[in-house]
Amino acid sequence: MTQLEKIEKRYLELDKKMAQPEVATNLSRLQELAQERASIENVVKLYRKYKKTAKELEDVKSMHDGGTDGDMAALVKQEAESLESRLAALTEELKKALLPRDPNDEKDIIIEIRAGTGGTEAAIFAADLFRMYSRYAQGKGWKADVLSMSESGIGGFKEIIFEVKGKGAFSRLKYERGVHRVQRVPVTEASGRIHTSTATVAVEVWILPDASVTGTRWTR
Repeated sequence: MTQLEKIEKRYLELDKKMAQPEVATNLSRLQELAQERASIENVVKLYRKYKKTAKELEDVKSMHDGGTDGDMAALVKQEAESLESRLAALTEELKKALLPRDPNDEKDIIIEIRAGTGGTEAAIFAADLFRMYSRYAQGKGWKADVLSMSESGIGGFKEIIFEVKGKGAFSRLKYERGVHRVQRVPVTEASGRIHTSTATVAVEVWILPDASVTGTRWTR
């Protein structure tokens, strides 16, 4: 039995245990089982999608091996390629899902965006990044609050610091840390030349959520 099969089997066992009357009336035990179930639920969903896609690919390949002509053969080939691509993507998702979890993954975070090289255009780029992360947070049902900012003409930011509250915020956004670079024609450029601008992004766990920005501490 593979690791994924064992995880799915455990998931089904937890479902059965949680449905037992003696567990349903034991709140602490029920919470314990529910937490374990939640911790593997995403892996199980991905694994089931993987199995379904693999079966669909097997069926499509059987159609191709059975012999098809003309337009039908082209459609079968196209569908097989699409399923193979989806299967590869699911494989990568499963690999990531099976990696050891970071204990900070579910925590709230602070994001600090600073304009880098590029002058006014870098400040505009910093503002674009802020709007992107804010909309992403909104789409996830998270709450984003600005803690401090230093504006820089025509809608840009020299620096902006904001908090993101929501389950899984750190796990989703921790890889955004580092220097971001953009090449484009700025709205302020009359000659149409392409400019390169940068902005730095820091993403950290927020360990003093009730404190003001001054004197607070962040931790990785």
